[in-house]
Amino acid sequence: MPGRIPPRPTHAPGAAPHPHRADGTTPGEGRAAYPGEPHAPFSAAPGTAPAPGETTVRLRPVPPDPGFATHHHHAWPPPPPPPRESLSETTTHLRPVPSRPPVRAAAAVACVVLGLGLIGGAVTGSWLTGDSAAEPVVPDAYTTARALWHSVPVDTLFPRTLKGDGAGPGRADRAWTRVAVAPDGTCADALPAALVRTLRPVGCTRVLRATYADSTGSSLTTVGLVFTEGDRPAMTALKSRLITRRLAERTDHIPHTFSVEGTPTAGFGERQRASWTLEVVDGVPVVGYAVSGFADGRTVTDPQPASAATVTGATTAAAEAGLGFEAKGIATRIEEGLRRAATTTAMAAPR
Repeated sequence: MPGRIPPRPTHAPGAAPHPHRADGTTPGEGRAAYPGEPHAPFSAAPGTAPAPGETTVRLRPVPPDPGFATHHHHAWPPPPPPPRESLSETTTHLRPVPSRPPVRAAAAVACVVLGLGLIGGAVTGSWLTGDSAAEPVVPDAYTTARALWHSVPVDTLFPRTLKGDGAGPGRADRAWTRVAVAPDGTCADALPAALVRTLRPVGCTRVLRATYADSTGSSLTTVGLVFTEGDRPAMTALKSRLITRRLAERTDHIPHTFSVEGTPTAGFGERQRASWTLEVVDGVPVVGYAVSGFADGRTVTDPQPASAATVTGATTAAAEAGLGFEAKGIATRIEEGLRRAATTTAMAAPR
């Protein structure tokens, strides 16, 4: 039959043939190595050796042609399915994960929200109630400035010398030396009655004063710090009232001078007041002022606020002598020192 390979004899030349088994194989012949093949591969029977000059070759069986199935009335068996082990190596069967029931999901979300709410409430509560575990409130410069009148050395608030670079007329440099320092006093003692009434809404507490002389000894200036109980809104309202109603420029609001017998300030009194400045100090509940005059004791009949005495072309005695610049220059530096002291005190406060 075309394409078919005759079977190999199972006995050596000259030997008697072996009887056939019922399954078509002979004794010593192996079973088919390829499942589905009709005959086993060619191999020598166990215990036999190839004849002299004979070479044993293992040939892979060739499937019969289509005519084989026609003549023998059966089809070539299909290849067997791959072993299950090989499928397990290339295919992964994932077990489906059931979705979270809506009720359980909602409960989980509710627990998270409730937990966050409790934590936030605890933090807020400890902050509001002043719990010792909560972070303490750090005092600011505005708060600490109220107590500076009795807690800061006098040399800090009123330095012995002041430098006024560019503080004089035509931006000339100025310098001042402290001559006298007053003990802390009441508002009624240091301020005129009209000014005391203006300050009443903010609660005037204490007044500190010192008097300085310029480097030439020709002018004297008393500078003061009025400590109040006012909060920020109250001090803002006071500042607006001093400006809009021009109260700071009224002669009945000129603060008193401070003088000490036996010093260059001895002749510096009410009639020697020539120029002044009065304002709310930014950032602290304090009103600052300065009053300047001649050191020789001369009387001034037309005192002029520093805002007017420092205008170019002013011809009053205070303006021509530069007394407006004296008042502004000293007041500015004392107020700057006060703000620095308040900030330093606030930063040094226990946390």
